[in-house]
Amino acid sequence: MKTAIWLYLFLFLAVFDLHAQYPILTPFAISLGAAPTFIGWMMGIYSLTHLPGNLIAGTQIDKHGSRRYIVFSLLGAGIILLIQAQIHTPWQLLALRSISGFVLAFLSPACLALLAQLSRDPVTQGKYMSGHGVVHTLASVVSPAAGALIVGSMGFSATFASLGYLLILTGVIAFFSMPKGLIEPQPEKVTEPAQPSHLPESKKVFLPVSWRYFALPLVIACAQGILFFELPLRGGGHSSIMSTGLLFSIISIGALFTLSMLFLNRYSPKLRVTAGVLLMSLCFFALAAIPQLPLPTVLFVLGMSKGITFPAMATLFIRLSGGNKLGRIFSLQSIATSIGSFIGPIAAGQIRVGVSPYFIGFILLMVGILLLPYFTSRREASLSASDPKSVLG
Repeated sequence: MKTAIWLYLFLFLAVFDLHAQYPILTPFAISLGAAPTFIGWMMGIYSLTHLPGNLIAGTQIDKHGSRRYIVFSLLGAGIILLIQAQIHTPWQLLALRSISGFVLAFLSPACLALLAQLSRDPVTQGKYMSGHGVVHTLASVVSPAAGALIVGSMGFSATFASLGYLLILTGVIAFFSMPKGLIEPQPEKVTEPAQPSHLPESKKVFLPVSWRYFALPLVIACAQGILFFELPLRGGGHSSIMSTGLLFSIISIGALFTLSMLFLNRYSPKLRVTAGVLLMSLCFFALAAIPQLPLPTVLFVLGMSKGITFPAMATLFIRLSGGNKLGRIFSLQSIATSIGSFIGPIAAGQIRVGVSPYFIGFILLMVGILLLPYFTSRREASLSASDPKSVLG
């Protein structure tokens, strides 16, 4: 539990630091002379360079543990922000964002794998994932508005520098407090999920997860990338940084609302994922087709859908993997997320004149729901039978 508390603290500081940039980056790029199409590529390249980092993280986290990769991501991202405070051209910003994408690719799979290793009990693992979601959301509630306030009082350069120093300090603390090796999960008073006996030995070591499950984080990230691109550019890009920051905070407040509903953990993770993504898709449809609805209300409901979806998706991947090779599982999830985050803002920048990018987000989310396997496979049934407290669906 001590390790989980430390990890939650680092996650809070890191997420606060990174989310504080959401309402800042687009106005900063515009101040450097960037066009909306260029901004889409700037946001997309960050996710594209996640891919090599995700590929490296998958096997290395399972082999060496999470500590070194958490520290590397935090320190590296902090140094990049210090450099970002001194740049003067859009191309310099593009280059730094691409490097930042690679550096931060290790952070999410390392943190999720470390949390999942703290227990073998599926219910406890679900609680850790929910805790991760709560901490992530708490930080993202205050950080966009805080980032906008800091820019208003200090300017872009001082804001990036202060955020960089905060990340570096967090990395130094993580270096001295995180466990140095792999954590052996502590057994609980439950039956450990059994490996299906019909599989050969090589398959028992690492149970593959259907690619159809990884389509979900891809389409969710694509839709989210569209949202993050469009919100700062509403009103022709003349909306204030403060109002944009408040809108991002409203999304996080909605997520916090559903994350606090701990009773949701009793339901099937597949059912929660399906319900969350369906609700998210309806919000994107409302943004595209019903502009008379109050924007803060729609964004609050959209945040609620995120609070349902993300912890449930993490729990679902843990169950489907049988608790093995979690570094690779979460690395594949991060790869899918990176691809979606790359496609989303670039597509929005190219098509926003002809059709609402929000409608594209709605279509993608509905496709993701349709691709989700709804019939329980023999392997899922075996894992579900060994875990009477939850049903995969």
